[in-house]
Amino acid sequence: MKKLLSLFLLLLSFNVFASGGVELQDADIDLNDKVSLQRGAKHFVTYCLGCHSAKQIRYLRIAVDLGLDEKHVLKDIAPEGAGIYEQLHSAMNKHDAEKWFGTQPPDLSLIARSRGADWLYSYLKGFYTDKSRPFGVNNAIFEDVGMPNPLWQLQGEQQPVYETDGEKRTLEKLVSTSKGTQTAQEFDQTVNDLVNFLVYVGEPVQLERQQMGKYVLFFLFVFLAIAYLLKKEYWKDVH
Repeated sequence: MKKLLSLFLLLLSFNVFASGGVELQDADIDLNDKVSLQRGAKHFVTYCLGCHSAKQIRYLRIAVDLGLDEKHVLKDIAPEGAGIYEQLHSAMNKHDAEKWFGTQPPDLSLIARSRGADWLYSYLKGFYTDKSRPFGVNNAIFEDVGMPNPLWQLQGEQQPVYETDGEKRTLEKLVSTSKGTQTAQEFDQTVNDLVNFLVYVGEPVQLERQQMGKYVLFFLFVFLAIAYLLKKEYWKDVH
């Protein structure tokens, strides 16, 4: 029992704190906000699709789910030359990926389900300057990350502030050292829209599933009542 409790607390602490003393920030996920999802889809294609794919969804599905015209999706969201029935394929081939990064960047179709929305939100905001790293940046959430900051022009640059306790040094927070093209509020919205889209990609039918779940539970409760009354009828003469 103690071991199970310890494991539970360990998992809980992992969800709350990423690395060091940096606390995960809350993402504002709303899959009913189709405007946010549309912006997030555009951000994904613009800033992520160059390296990462999302092969579990097609542009046609995005058009249908977000209530968009197919031509609008191809013109304003999909990269030039993409077809409406295509999956979200990365522009980077495997050979170049292994040459530049040492491995092929992962597909992000299920990243929101495996990592969580808050983790993704905090990760995308957690890049800071680190000249010792190959791409000149590190990440407060994913230490020694092996990728550049795709949103650096929007966010600007950040520097880490450490808390020292004897020989132990813990990352306490990040401070902005140069401004990006967006304000802090605008950047937060951009990241939130992107994470919102990735949550949608991880389970496009989530809203339908939740709606259907209400009817399933209602049916089960009705069936339970009928089964109970039937049981009473069968056993009423049994003493």
